[in-house]
Amino acid sequence: MAQNPGRRGFLVGGAVIGVGALAAACTSNEPAPAASAAAPTAAAPAPTGGNDAPGTKVVIGFSAPAADHGWIAAIAKNAEAAAKQYSDVEFKPVEPTNDINQQISAVESLIQQKVNVIVMLPNDGQQLNQVARQATDAGIPVVNLDRIFPDKLSYRTWIGGDNYGMGVAAGHYIGKKLKDAGTSNPVILEIQGIATLPLTQDRSKGFEDALKSYGFSVTAKQDAQFTVESGTEVASNLLQAHKKIDAIWNHDDDQGIGVLAAIKEANRSEFFMVGGAGSANAMRDIQAGSSVLEATVTYSPTMASSAIKLARLIAQGKGMSDLLENQVPQSITLASETITKENVDQYLPLGFES
Repeated sequence: MAQNPGRRGFLVGGAVIGVGALAAACTSNEPAPAASAAAPTAAAPAPTGGNDAPGTKVVIGFSAPAADHGWIAAIAKNAEAAAKQYSDVEFKPVEPTNDINQQISAVESLIQQKVNVIVMLPNDGQQLNQVARQATDAGIPVVNLDRIFPDKLSYRTWIGGDNYGMGVAAGHYIGKKLKDAGTSNPVILEIQGIATLPLTQDRSKGFEDALKSYGFSVTAKQDAQFTVESGTEVASNLLQAHKKIDAIWNHDDDQGIGVLAAIKEANRSEFFMVGGAGSANAMRDIQAGSSVLEATVTYSPTMASSAIKLARLIAQGKGMSDLLENQVPQSITLASETITKENVDQYLPLGFES
């Protein structure tokens, strides 16, 4: 990612580690939107037996981009809240930044402090790969969060959302609805985050592949940089260029605020829209049924809570108690789920505020 896109807020005690765990929007190398994450909705339960039993004291360094949108803000809050659950964890976050060189310097400071493990969501996996490798070579395991480093020697474990799966989920929702309605040659628009990011390309590929199974394809797509302002501008341009639209997939609920504003301003409602990430405001719109937004596909910032839990286990030399293996897995991909009016009540407590 280059900037940083948005997804869901932290439900204290609700971050479950494991394949298929709840996940929503940004992964690989991705940007973030702007806003504050939803406050925890319940008190964190005291850790009990198994992996949660107190163990060796560990210092976890944490580095992430600046919270310039809701999803990234939720990432930082989730990580801090998860660390606070453990009496054997000292949490050492460095100053969040969207400047590559500043993030490199911040991570180098964690290496110099000889923390036990580092959890890092890089502004860009490619550009932060070298400093992650530097930490690993210094004997400090790195838990790579979301935007992936290209060199597997640079991280001990990667955890993130399923960007390709987001596209597949959105494509199936749109494809099935249009097919069931008997729509032929539909006009399907796609509003991406940052087009050059691997995560965005994965989302678009998943969307394309799913639509293809229904005999459909994307009519036009444009990237909106994961910001509200760009969301408004891009949506306005697409609405002017297409006098009839059947469906829109917007990759990110944070930028979706701007997209929906443009749609309202244009007084257009002949189509339906699917969002991405699982923000609370998007879910409230879905619940109310008051806009063209009918669904969103998840990319949850609860992955940051799981990253802290994984980092603690790795530093303590433990595996995951629900698995037979003695060590934490090298890679954990969270599932992307589809939120609609039928199941939104189940997901709303996990939503982050855009």
